[in-house]
Amino acid sequence: MIGMAANVVRREGYLALYTGLSASICRQMTYSLSRFAIYETVRDEMNRKHNGLMPFYQKVLLGAFGGFVGGFIGTPADLVNVRMQNDVKLQVELRRNYAHALDGLLRVWKEEGMRKLFSGASVASSRGALVSVGQLSCYDQSKQLVLATGYLTDSILTHFLASVFAGGCATILCQPLDVVKTRLMNSKLEYGGVFHCLREMARLGPEAFYKGLVPAAIRLIPHTVFTFIFLEQLRQHFGTVVVT
Repeated sequence: MIGMAANVVRREGYLALYTGLSASICRQMTYSLSRFAIYETVRDEMNRKHNGLMPFYQKVLLGAFGGFVGGFIGTPADLVNVRMQNDVKLQVELRRNYAHALDGLLRVWKEEGMRKLFSGASVASSRGALVSVGQLSCYDQSKQLVLATGYLTDSILTHFLASVFAGGCATILCQPLDVVKTRLMNSKLEYGGVFHCLREMARLGPEAFYKGLVPAAIRLIPHTVFTFIFLEQLRQHFGTVVVT
């Protein structure tokens, strides 16, 4: 990871590390917005209806559903994001050189068709379901368990501890599908589909499914921590009172 980062900086400059930022933001504004909205809205309604907390298995099912829907909605932006970040690894003549997220979406639509925008949607949706179980469901449950000990209050420290655990769970759960998704979205017809890609990776051994686990953890755990710390602060200062 460090060698790759140093190589990118040396060849392209420091700003190249932020290639695909517009597509990444676009993805979060579609994928994360959808899954958080579904999970938080339904969870709060269920808590109010039953005047208590949802059991963990219901949180898992709800997180999986919200993540699956969000993953599908966010697939086009995810496709462009993966391609823009992968461009730095390609030879100059093979690069797609999307100017920004909207340019990438329009070019994929015009050059490859609407269907290509949803290439890897099944994997992205499944990955979204697993990430949401790891992040949303595990965060809710771990926060509930921490508060139940009586040693900590509903504070930033509690949110930090719960989100670190949730980020770790999400990383372990989704990494195999992350690898498959990236291969499918970067492919130029090398794979006939998801199962073909899975078979090819299986030949490389189990470690192939967890390739890049450390960079994934370095990305996803801080992302989860900041997401929930900001979310909790926004909820406490600007949100409505809900059962927690």
